Amino acid sequence: MTTIKELMSLKGRRALITGAAGGLGKIMAEALAELGADLVLVDRPGADFGKLVETLCQQWGAQVQLRSCDLEDAEERAALVDWVKAGSGLNILINNAAFVGTSGLDGWAVPFEEQTLQTWRRALEVNVTAAFDLCQGLMPVLKACRCASIINIASIYGDYAPDWSLYDSTNMSNPAAYGVSKAGLNQLTRWLSSTVAPAVRVNAISPGGIFRNQPEAFVKRYEAKTPMKRMATEDDFRGIVAYLASDLSAYVTGQKFAVDGGWGVW
Repeated sequence: MTTIKELMSLKGRRALITGAAGGLGKIMAEALAELGADLVLVDRPGADFGKLVETLCQQWGAQVQLRSCDLEDAEERAALVDWVKAGSGLNILINNAAFVGTSGLDGWAVPFEEQTLQTWRRALEVNVTAAFDLCQGLMPVLKACRCASIINIASIYGDYAPDWSLYDSTNMSNPAAYGVSKAGLNQLTRWLSSTVAPAVRVNAISPGGIFRNQPEAFVKRYEAKTPMKRMATEDDFRGIVAYLASDLSAYVTGQKFAVDGGWGVW
């Protein structure tokens, strides 16, 4: 009989996380390191990992490698793939990095009529094309390792339209390219799941809104629409990433797991 503890163990496995210097990326790195995984942490040049690497190494004994990559650049993605292939294998790929823009970016957090093709293309390049590129390029490495798992980080806005009343009197927005790219990532997850099985499992996590000091009015409106009556925290994602990365989910593929406090039930 296999125990739950054995199913959870990631000892001897190696995971690559994109967008690893962000709040969600750091939490996922901690969760996988706690279960015994070694890590490749990928983010843009100049990304600040703070004390994360020290924690992963000293507290959990993980072997950690850092790699810079601008996922918007196809040549840098190709270099990342070549570097991983020349390394010591890969069991887990987490496509977490996302183009989310800022309120100050031209053609992004603006009315639909003012959203630009340039920002549309940038969002799709990072949120969908880069994930496709890494999955394709790293597939031979994943297939060569046991218990391979791809986890794509999508969004509730890959499934639902925005409620614009949430954004009243704030500088926040919800550009078309963001939701469309996340919907594309969901379908890529489903498509890949039947294409690369049984060697590799492919699933997605669909986060709801994560509290990051948004305007108070937005937070109150968001919480009122959520059965759990709060926004998510990064800690809420430790369990689901541990489940999908490990053999706890050995017979699970092609699924999208909403971690949204019940946002989508009504």
